Order: sequence, then C-alpha cells, then structure tokens
Amino acid sequence: MRVQSTAIAGALLIELDVHSDNRGFFLESYQSKRYAEFGIDHVFVQDNHSCSEKGVVRGIHYQIEHPIGHLIYVTKGHILDVGVDLRPASPTFGRHISFELSAEMHQQLFLPPGVAHGFSGLGEWNEIWYKCTDFYYPEDEAGLLWNDPDLGIDWLINSPNIKVGDIFFPRLRDIHPSRLPRI
Repeated sequence: MRVQSTAIAGALLIELDVHSDNRGFFLESYQSKRYAEFGIDHVFVQDNHSCSEKGVVRGIHYQIEHPIGHLIYVTKGHILDVGVDLRPASPTFGRHISFELSAEMHQQLFLPPGVAHGFSGLGEWNEIWYKCTDFYYPEDEAGLLWNDPDLGIDWLINSPNIKVGDIFFPRLRDIHPSRLPRI
C-alpha cells in the first residue's frame, strides 16, 4: 500500500496492493492497523454504496455538528472525486482537491472529517463504496455550491445531472461560520 499526501491537510490518496493472476485479483480494502500507521485511525461506523450514471454530480455535502470522514473506493466505473476543506482552523481551509478514481486503478481517497465531499460520474455506470467516520444525520446535512466560481472545480463533464437541492447550496464565501463543520 502506498499513501500520498494531498493539497488538503490530512487528506490522503491511497494506492492499494493488488494480487492478480489468471483467476482475477485480490486486495485488502481496509485493515485498521495498517491505516492507523498513516494517520487514518478513525473508527468507521457506516459503509455506503452509491451508484450513478455518467454525467451525475453528487455533492458537495458535509455535516455541521457531526462531521464525517470518508474513505472512498470505486468498484465499477470511473469518477472525479472532490474534497473541499471546510475546517475553519485548517491551514488548507477553502482549498479543494480532485482525483480521478476508477475500478481499474484500485485507489482510495481519504477525506478527514470537515472536508466536504462530492463526485462526478465519468464512466457509463459508476459504483462507489465509502466508509464513514460518523452516522448520516439528514437534519445536520449542509452543502456547498457544486460550481462555486471561487473554487473553480473542473468536474470533467459538460451537462451535469444534479439533484435539485444541490443547485441551491451557497458559495463558500456566503457560508456563515456557524454553518461550517464543528471540528
């Protein structure tokens, strides 16, 4: 397993060890002791599975009172995964990172609690599994405008399919400090 730091403090890109032969492959997608060696010592309490067709943009979501860290892995297809640092005391507050992840690359992205998450579907059909460090509380969910011009995220798609609620999230500059994740 190879782990690379990113432009957001605490966010990591992980390349998994894959053992392949003529029957297929085997990989270890999570092992708490090994991940703790790289600073991912969170307790994961929920696993999510998301399926999206090409052109879908999901996000950019976060929780205020119960910030969630994510360990993201693509099992089918190809996505652009995006994290935006919303931790008020972070030296990388307001920065975003984006990585293309695919089932063939066998990579994971770890976003620590307080980093908002979103992704776009680049393959025809995309399945994403992600581990979460806290439970999902619908009443605690907040979001950041997916196409905030101050962030300049290139989602690598032309005509995105976006949930109606996500298009009304505020720009980062318009989010009151009381509506940022409480870390």
